[in-house]
Amino acid sequence: MIASPDRTPLPRHFFDRPVLEVAPDLLGRTLVRHTEHGALELRLTEVEAYAGGIDPGSHAYRGRTARNAVMFGPPGHAYVYFTYGMWHCLNVVCGPEGTASGVLLRAGEVREGAELARTRRVSARKDTELAKGPARLATALDVDRSLDGTDLCAPRTGTPAPLTLLTGTPVAPDQVRSGPRTGVGGAGATQPWRFWIDGDPTVSPYRAHVPRKRRA
Repeated sequence: MIASPDRTPLPRHFFDRPVLEVAPDLLGRTLVRHTEHGALELRLTEVEAYAGGIDPGSHAYRGRTARNAVMFGPPGHAYVYFTYGMWHCLNVVCGPEGTASGVLLRAGEVREGAELARTRRVSARKDTELAKGPARLATALDVDRSLDGTDLCAPRTGTPAPLTLLTGTPVAPDQVRSGPRTGVGGAGATQPWRFWIDGDPTVSPYRAHVPRKRRA
């Protein structure tokens, strides 16, 4: 008999650790998204670590801006950014305040609210594709810049929090794989800072960085 996932919210000190400790430890955890249309729950299956000022692949590498300000704040908050003029991506800030490190939530299995996710991910051919990739994950869960800065560790009140991370069912270390981050080039191209659950069908395919061609 398989035990039910732990419904205990992850405390702030869980996120107040080095990013390379937090990232693989997020696999198997439960992300809860409350919307005006209903709730969705996602089991995290793939993540990527970004280490702030020491990581050329991080949005915070060149310092604080209006876009990345949340990354420099306390751990346990959501950092949501808009990319390619069409997609949002959801990250969780971790490490001591000021280090600007974070974990990109790349993929997951929608375990509750799949019918709601399907209305937002109409191109998905099957449910394993609903949140297979960071932009798809954000789209399925109705995540946009309005959730940037959301405290995932805020005390529970009568109103459900828009985003919460629960303990879930942590993944055994021998089931965790790591490799280069998707689409990251330059000095950060070979760092094995992408983590995923071995053999899980919701994990997105790896794609190496492809430099953009300059227009003539």
